[in-house]
Amino acid sequence: MSRHAPLKPLWHPIAWPAWCVIALGWCIARLPISWIFGFGHILGRGLYLLAVSRRRIARTNLRLCFPAMQPEEREALLKENFVHTALGALEAMLPWLNPGRDLSPLIDVVGAEHYHAAQAQNRGILVLAAHFTVMDVISASLKRLGTFDVMYRYNKNPAWEWLQVTGRRRYFEGVVEREETRQVLKRLKAGRAIWYAADQDYGRRHSVFAPFFGVPAATIVAASRFARMNDSPVLFMTTARDLERRRWSITFHQPVEDFPGVDEVADASRVNAEIESFVRERPAQYLWIHRRFKTRPEGERGFYTKR
Repeated sequence: MSRHAPLKPLWHPIAWPAWCVIALGWCIARLPISWIFGFGHILGRGLYLLAVSRRRIARTNLRLCFPAMQPEEREALLKENFVHTALGALEAMLPWLNPGRDLSPLIDVVGAEHYHAAQAQNRGILVLAAHFTVMDVISASLKRLGTFDVMYRYNKNPAWEWLQVTGRRRYFEGVVEREETRQVLKRLKAGRAIWYAADQDYGRRHSVFAPFFGVPAATIVAASRFARMNDSPVLFMTTARDLERRRWSITFHQPVEDFPGVDEVADASRVNAEIESFVRERPAQYLWIHRRFKTRPEGERGFYTKR
């Protein structure tokens, strides 16, 4: 049972600004891809200037994760990241609000044999991902691969909740809120694949501290618990955007061996190390605007408070 408060009606005044953005998104989803990429560059530059609190969070994350990088290099990376973040938001409108548009010619799938080999074991698959800025635009390509379900985080705004759930249900039979662990296990036992991003800070509950870029980070242990409960294979999936060619890619990596282990901290450290290696390949495309290091060990001061 969900612990969240009941949603307000879809047409509650709290949702009106979101509906205006959704209406704009409906129009954007029908623009040529080149226009969307161009608009994303403009929007990203604007967000860099206007989204002061998110800019501060992302700047703090980059400082923590790339301490050896020169400040001007980090700032250039930050500006590039805001462009990718804006593009990710615009791209989500394509599958959610224009599902009849075929994007498959623009999406490359690499390593699908790893996914199919794991699927053949019929024990479900835990597909671990991270919050890169390329996410929902790849939904139709995942649907074509087979029995994919997805986990998501509840949004208390009824318009945004409607959009993300309805948009994703066009492609995934199961759109499972992250607290509905019984649903996850049920779907794994049915042999389905669960797309699960394991890199956000959800507090101390069900988390351990494990290094991420050398910084202790509250890391959810659900990945190892889910895999252990159903003996499901675990493999990482990464996504990327090619700005010059205006294309996207999905890469399935080889299954993680000897996972889970006997120690949840070691498992969480392995997951973080893998995600870190992927982030280092394309640091501008990671979602740096979320507070990855929000929860601190006892007695340690927070990183995101104004100083």
